[in-house]
Amino acid sequence: MAFDPITGILNIGGKLIDKIFPDKTEAAQAKARLFELQQQGELEEMGLMVKGLLAELQGNWLQRSWRPVLMLAFTYIIVHNYVFVPVLGLVAAEIPPDMWALLKLGVGGYVVGRSAEKGIQVWKAKQE
Repeated sequence: MAFDPITGILNIGGKLIDKIFPDKTEAAQAKARLFELQQQGELEEMGLMVKGLLAELQGNWLQRSWRPVLMLAFTYIIVHNYVFVPVLGLVAAEIPPDMWALLKLGVGGYVVGRSAEKGIQVWKAKQE
C-alpha cells in the first residue's frame, strides 16, 4: 500500500481537530475547512514536505541526521562565542547575519520536522 501524504495529513489533522475542539460543531467546521484546503490544493506543499521527510528517514545515517548535525554545529559556535571565549579568553568566531537567519530557520524547521517525523512514524505504525 503506497503512502499518500495528503491522506495522512487529513487523518492526522482530523484527529488533532477532535482533540482541540471538544464542541462537535466547531470540530466539524474545522474539518470542513481542512477539506476545503485539500480541495484547493493547499495541502500539496505539506504533502511534498512529508514525502521529503519520509525519503530522509529511509536513507543512510547522514541523510537522516543532517539537520541534528547542523544544529549541533550551530550550538557549538554559540557556546564557543558566549561561554568559552569569555571564560577561556579564546578568539570568537564571527557570526554573519545570514548564519543567524539560517539558524532561526533551522531551529523552526528542526522542531517542525521532528514533530512531523514522529507523527508520521506513529501514523504509519497504526496503518500496519
